[in-house]
Amino acid sequence: MKCLFAIILIFTGVNIYAQNDAKMNAFVTSLMSKMTLDEKIGQLNLVTPGGAVTGSVVSKGVDENLRKGYVGGLFGITGPDKTRQAQQIAVNNSRLKIPLFFGLDVIHGHKTLFPIPLGLSCSWDLALIERSARIAATEATADGLCWAFSPMVDIARDPRWGRVSEGSGEDAYLGGEIAKAMVRGYQGKDYSSTNTLMACVKHFALYGAAEAGRDYNSVDMSKIKMYEYYLPPYKAAVDAGVGSVMSSFNDIDAVPATGNKCLLTDLLRKQWGFKGLVVSDYTSVNEMTNHGLGDLQTVSALALNAGLDMDMVGEGFLTTLKKSLQKGKVTQQQIDNACRRILEAKYKLGLFEDPYRYMDDSRPAKDILTSGTRKAAREIAAHSFVLLKNSAQVLPLKKTSSIALVGPLADSRRNMLGTWSVAGDFTKAVAVIEGIKNVAPDANIIYAKGANISDDSMLIKRTNVFAPDEIEIDKRSPDEMIAEAVAAANKADVVVAVVGEAADMTGEASSRSDIGLPQSQLNLLKALAKTGKPIVMVLFNGRAMTLNWESENMNAILDTWFGGTEAGNAIADVLFGNYNPSGKLTTSFPRNVGQIPIFYNHKHTGRPFNNEPNAKFKSNYLDVSNDPLYPFGFGLSYTSFNYSDIKLSKSNLKGNETLTASVTLTNSGKIAGEEVVQLYITDVVASVTRSVKDLKGFQKILLQPGESKEVVFKITPEQLKFFNSNLKWDWESGEFIIHIGTNSSEVKSGKINWVK
Repeated sequence: MKCLFAIILIFTGVNIYAQNDAKMNAFVTSLMSKMTLDEKIGQLNLVTPGGAVTGSVVSKGVDENLRKGYVGGLFGITGPDKTRQAQQIAVNNSRLKIPLFFGLDVIHGHKTLFPIPLGLSCSWDLALIERSARIAATEATADGLCWAFSPMVDIARDPRWGRVSEGSGEDAYLGGEIAKAMVRGYQGKDYSSTNTLMACVKHFALYGAAEAGRDYNSVDMSKIKMYEYYLPPYKAAVDAGVGSVMSSFNDIDAVPATGNKCLLTDLLRKQWGFKGLVVSDYTSVNEMTNHGLGDLQTVSALALNAGLDMDMVGEGFLTTLKKSLQKGKVTQQQIDNACRRILEAKYKLGLFEDPYRYMDDSRPAKDILTSGTRKAAREIAAHSFVLLKNSAQVLPLKKTSSIALVGPLADSRRNMLGTWSVAGDFTKAVAVIEGIKNVAPDANIIYAKGANISDDSMLIKRTNVFAPDEIEIDKRSPDEMIAEAVAAANKADVVVAVVGEAADMTGEASSRSDIGLPQSQLNLLKALAKTGKPIVMVLFNGRAMTLNWESENMNAILDTWFGGTEAGNAIADVLFGNYNPSGKLTTSFPRNVGQIPIFYNHKHTGRPFNNEPNAKFKSNYLDVSNDPLYPFGFGLSYTSFNYSDIKLSKSNLKGNETLTASVTLTNSGKIAGEEVVQLYITDVVASVTRSVKDLKGFQKILLQPGESKEVVFKITPEQLKFFNSNLKWDWESGEFIIHIGTNSSEVKSGKINWVK
């Protein structure tokens, strides 16, 4: 098969991953010279005794295999006492005493939970995002871990896909910047430190483009789209020195990623220069059989040949590679290469020097879920919230208001943490009602549940797989609950309706074809609207949702995603004005599912629709606007910001000159606030069809009332580059439009000409 990636000239970048450690090479070479074939294959085996499982298979006979030296690492267990027990078996009872490493899905915090990654991305604050990963690494290593299966950097443009909650949205540039920040936060400058760990970028590759937004589904796309909009965040993580990469479940060019040599060897290793280890996703080696590629022995050999080093849970490597070697289906060198990369990772983590370096019993009390980490979680959560609507400045609320607090998520600690809160304890989370009482103790709170999260029995059953009470069904009838909520509203000055999805209505295996509010909650909101009282809708969600009715009928909408351990306090901080919301969307909100996939940087078309009345034979819908309900980059504030016209240093440039583009930003409101100033570029004429615009920079600016600041962007030809029809990363002479603005739809623009 002709390799999809064979002729590509890819991005430049410096890989800071340690490549030339002579001492490490000598140590690993010496150790491998003593290892039997079975012991080498054993290092390629990653197993779980239970805990954080995402499939139907749980490893058996773990203790016995540990004693034989047939396990390279464990995941799913936490606590220095528990990891030490397993490490002692490996170090004290196996022949060569090779230590294990211990991993876990540390996705948006460990014990202290931060907003889900989609929410974190909406802060557009790279320092805060890096800080969240730094805290997560400190907690995880205190809990006996040294490997985090994060960051997830899949670009996602279809909110039906549940795992959109785990990534950074729809844009490759922003996604890449966040990927680098997360890797820096997890690994620091040297992940042999006892408070840093090895990161694992996932899912390689293109998993976010699963057809129909259905998890584990096939992916099919053009090469230009792949290189321009889906691969960059993975490359950014590699350039940042990420220690490991996880393969994805989907196929690419009709070959599953876990067995795709073009992807794992030709692109990742040969072109990008990645030297770390590659691990499969949960039983994704075995699942290639379901893809139709052969039995377990066949697909295990395929995966090793492709460049996979470690088999997560499936044990196909452990049980079949020796047979495949005897039959010439794999080579000794391939087994040795995979084993070496795993041993090198352990060496860099310092495990050969001290197998128990991450198992200090004194650390959990000092480093996990402290007042300091909770304070950080509260601050970071507040920065992630996006104000979608605020008619007549309903928000911020007065701290002496009479408030009808209603909705199934208003008094729910269970749903504060969101999906993939593996080590989190929801009982330590702050519910919204608690946060409001903490921040506004003088407010008169009249609480009513108002509705169940859903009354759909099938949805409830599927959502409650991991937590039977995530969607609780009240003993009262829906009509009784709504009546109570309406009565509360009639006694109050304002209604705060806390609604949305349950935590596991998004995340892995949580795709939805209907991404609106469940009917039970919509019925509640409609009844509340009839009271005539102003309604503030606080939305919990792990994806963009269809909110047409809500957008028209709610007075204010605050999107809080899933805010984590301190969600309730952070929400109250924003509702009452202790913090002025500054979040901006990183995913476009569709008006209905028929618009999906929807994203801001779509391609030009030969018959563009420009909102002309009665237009025919244009690229538009008959029944709905082309535009999203809320565009990429959108987010309001309690203050207002004015942008001057754009100022360009030159209108004609040549070669490697630098263009200075700027606007003057003014806080024209009455309170301090932060604004994310966004830079987009349009390539007007090119050899291939380009997008209408692409994000190329951003700055988050804090201004006091009445303060102005010139916001300056430096633009070089590097920001003009794209992949042409030969898949060459280059730029072309021509006309460009420079846009600077508050979101992807509201910008100030200026034209330039730039020639090579």
